[in-house]
Amino acid sequence: MPYSKFTLSKTKKDFHLTIQENVRFLPWVEPVAPSSRLLEDLEEVPWAIAVGSEKARSESIIYPVLQEVRRILDRRISLFSGSEFNVDTAADLTGYVDFLLSRSPEQLLIEAPVVIVTEAKKADLNEGLGQCVAEMVAAQRFNEVQNNAIAVIYGCVSSGTAWRFLKLEQQTVTIDLTDYPLPPVDQILGFLLWMLQE
Repeated sequence: MPYSKFTLSKTKKDFHLTIQENVRFLPWVEPVAPSSRLLEDLEEVPWAIAVGSEKARSESIIYPVLQEVRRILDRRISLFSGSEFNVDTAADLTGYVDFLLSRSPEQLLIEAPVVIVTEAKKADLNEGLGQCVAEMVAAQRFNEVQNNAIAVIYGCVSSGTAWRFLKLEQQTVTIDLTDYPLPPVDQILGFLLWMLQE
């Protein structure tokens, strides 16, 4: 079953998770000024909003932001987009992830996933929560099998212009119900960088 078929209710039940809502787990972080390259890319935000498709928002807003994070970290992390991530067939943790950030610089293979970014369905962040959490569980299980000492997996559901952050630690999913807007991108960059370096 593809990750996109998971609802939040199904994910919670299947993986025996506890959900904590509206808890801010992100610390105060210094906003990070975007490069001129990212600012130029984000000039396409009005076009992506007008077109209204997930693909337009994904390619013209989300992907450039994640590429900026990779550049800021001097390519010491890897970014995967639309990659197959089959972790546990018996648990239906198979399919393609929208975006995955790894603490490994290797780009040919996923090595140490730490941040999952899922596109909002029809610009509805709530609709993407189940898929995001299922992919976070897959990342957690992947790291356990690979003996990666990564205790916390972070997630984000984004419409491009709104970003909602999640955290998975053991069996508890914390969902910050604050939707962080883009523009501006500075705070979102700060959060993503913190997650990868935390």
